Amino acid sequence: MMFSSPYVVLNAMRKPRAPDRGTFFREPKQSLMLEKHPLSDLIIMKCLNTHYGIDVASLTFLPIGADMNAAVYKAQTRDRTSYFIKLKQGHHHDISVEIVELLQRAGIEQIIPPIKTMHGKPLQPMDDFTLIVYPFVEGQDGFSRHLTEEQWIKLGKALKQVHEVEVPSSIQHRIRQETYSPKWRDFIRSLYPHMEAETSTDEIAIKLQKFMKKNMPAIHRLVDRAEQLGDKLQNESPKCTLCHSDIHAGNVLIDGNHKIYIVDWDEPIMAPKERDLMFIGGGVGNVWNRPQEVDYFYKGYGNTEVDLTILAYYRHERIVQDIAEYAQVLLLRAEKGNDRQEMYKQFIGMFEPQGVVEIAFKTDEGLSV
Repeated sequence: MMFSSPYVVLNAMRKPRAPDRGTFFREPKQSLMLEKHPLSDLIIMKCLNTHYGIDVASLTFLPIGADMNAAVYKAQTRDRTSYFIKLKQGHHHDISVEIVELLQRAGIEQIIPPIKTMHGKPLQPMDDFTLIVYPFVEGQDGFSRHLTEEQWIKLGKALKQVHEVEVPSSIQHRIRQETYSPKWRDFIRSLYPHMEAETSTDEIAIKLQKFMKKNMPAIHRLVDRAEQLGDKLQNESPKCTLCHSDIHAGNVLIDGNHKIYIVDWDEPIMAPKERDLMFIGGGVGNVWNRPQEVDYFYKGYGNTEVDLTILAYYRHERIVQDIAEYAQVLLLRAEKGNDRQEMYKQFIGMFEPQGVVEIAFKTDEGLSV
């Protein structure tokens, strides 16, 4: 991709998930506001000038995203060229940058590679942080805008390319490996007694507790079936490939020229291709749940054997994880704020008609058809 014109990544950091990814706290679905890092704007601007040759006129903190160890900014020069700045805590080597560069070399156009420093590096250490600079792509994500037939086909082609990429062993051993872990199932089971206690005085927590009690049969079914399927797959060890791992509508960006990009490569995983394919027709965020969209996608992806057992596992496990993460925030934390009401709405949305729960159960029922 050429960088002769600036791009803006407008919703690139939004994720329809709750706190997650095991080691840090993620926000659910559409967003929770992130706090600005203590590093001063002046230091960031100076770093951009020194290491990237970018003379920043203004730096705007963007309170979006789901990574509590990162902050994002919009930097604009005097000639109104804009850049998307990601500031991450620590100096660990960012696997997402290597993955994006790997995909770029494979000729996949639907990605946004980082801009390199004047010394050709994809990231820049700065005090106790790491700075990554991207073009700023003006656009909307898949929650805000329906994909056209052509865009679905292009998404299918792009994801097929991702799944066919040969990952060098030097990179592969540093990428997460699918283990079918019972972590989130065990956590939900630990909440079962909490459902009966009714000791909270928080209005949202009480509402969620009542909703969960009402839907306990479905929750039990999700947890137990995810475990049955996970145990089966753990024994069978299906073939793994490079997967994005979170390719829901919020991580597909459509720019002003109708071009699509797959964003947020922070958590790649070596897993069965169904790890990604479960989102197509899966209804995450109550979108991408129409049969014709699935047909369009596979026009681009091409003929492939989709293992319904694996698909059913991932659709169940995804919901189990979301339930655990929402409960962790809304039931076990005493935080306040408007985000809690939004999170509650997103939680109950999973159980709506054509939502993820209904689709997961239908996928599972299709195994015996």
